[in-house]
Amino acid sequence: MTDKLGSSPLGRATDYPDRYDAGLLFPIARGTLREGLALRGALPFKGSDFWTAYEISWLDARGKPQLAIGELRVPADSPALVESKSLKLYLGSYAQESMPGIDAVAKRIAADVTHACGDRVEVALTPASRFARFAAADLPGESLDASTVAIDAYEPAPGALAAHGAKVEETLRSALFRSNCPVTGQPDYADIMLRYRGARIDREGLLRYLVSYRKHAAFHEACVERIFVDVLERCKPQALSVYARFVRRGGIDINPFRSNFESLPPQVLRTPRQ
Repeated sequence: MTDKLGSSPLGRATDYPDRYDAGLLFPIARGTLREGLALRGALPFKGSDFWTAYEISWLDARGKPQLAIGELRVPADSPALVESKSLKLYLGSYAQESMPGIDAVAKRIAADVTHACGDRVEVALTPASRFARFAAADLPGESLDASTVAIDAYEPAPGALAAHGAKVEETLRSALFRSNCPVTGQPDYADIMLRYRGARIDREGLLRYLVSYRKHAAFHEACVERIFVDVLERCKPQALSVYARFVRRGGIDINPFRSNFESLPPQVLRTPRQ
């Protein structure tokens, strides 16, 4: 397993092969990304990274192109994740590959990504005839974004987080989240959902905190895990879930989910921006 981002295809000019090549997948050790959060041993959350790949195509036995949208579920406790551009290149390598059917493609992708991540990755492919199922919907919860709060911090500011008063159960969301790719510097936009049970979290402080990632450089998964850890430490909820749906780049969106009380996020196939 490698974690040397300098040798990854991210941020570099690369060829786009159109014949199958599993060697294009580039794993990144999760432990490396978690060093700054002091996450060692047992994790304070469970969850998965839900990837949607919109540009999967291959040839049938007669040479006719076939299309599918892929959904990949990578366990949050897998030893590694796969760098996103390498996944794009890998999926693109099926373009001129003859495959016996959609099930064979799904099985091969699952085996290859499982090998790269070091844990079982689930893969489901939806054929073109069923693309209408990917209807857009907002994340559940009450939006924080109409607040007139003043903001002047654009690097993670956990000090903005606070909770006090009566115990509540609520779901909050914001579409104002932005971070940046740590390799290319490109902006990454996302809708964030936070569901919790505990003392009421100050909403203006939570919005300030989420917006404070605006100039922060980190991968999607690392951002969500930092949000989870900061909210858990500062607000001390008895139950907490954090879910982010990032706007796609390169035909792929990444949607990390972390929770200490539920196993799956809400069934949102894509948000309006995705």
